[in-house]
Amino acid sequence: MYPEKSRKGVGNASLYSGDMTISIGIEPPRQADVEALLAAGTVFAHSLYPAENTFLLSTDELERPGVDVYVARDRDGVACGMAALVPLGPETCAELKRLFVHTEARGRGVAGHLLDRIEADAAGRGIRSLALETGTLQHAAMALYRGRGYEQIELFGPYVGEELSVCFAKSL
Repeated sequence: MYPEKSRKGVGNASLYSGDMTISIGIEPPRQADVEALLAAGTVFAHSLYPAENTFLLSTDELERPGVDVYVARDRDGVACGMAALVPLGPETCAELKRLFVHTEARGRGVAGHLLDRIEADAAGRGIRSLALETGTLQHAAMALYRGRGYEQIELFGPYVGEELSVCFAKSL
């Protein structure tokens, strides 16, 4: 099963996703089950890429002011997916980081629901562009982003020159 459960969400919205009811809320990253998702995401990334070619934010970095961590929980309150919204230079731009869905919850629309919630919140705050980086081997992630209106862009920020990175952006 997934990591242990915790219910510390803010502004949760319940959604039905296939055979799975989920809620998504903004939560602190320093919780055992959220840190377990972060660890699983790190293991997954390191199984595909050398550590020096991953750009994973730590729990400390996710706690910075202005960063919002979105956690998807199943009907039992178990954390099954997460992502973070991180401000970029101009106030109208932000970056999607650490999108990860537990293997047992994949294929049930959790990532799409996370994107829907983050995009809606970002647009509501006046953010007009959402950018992200993923790896060249993450074909399912790239298909998800393309299918949801993200377009491939030039590498930006710390990703410039990274041969294993692909960047996408979407106007909100």
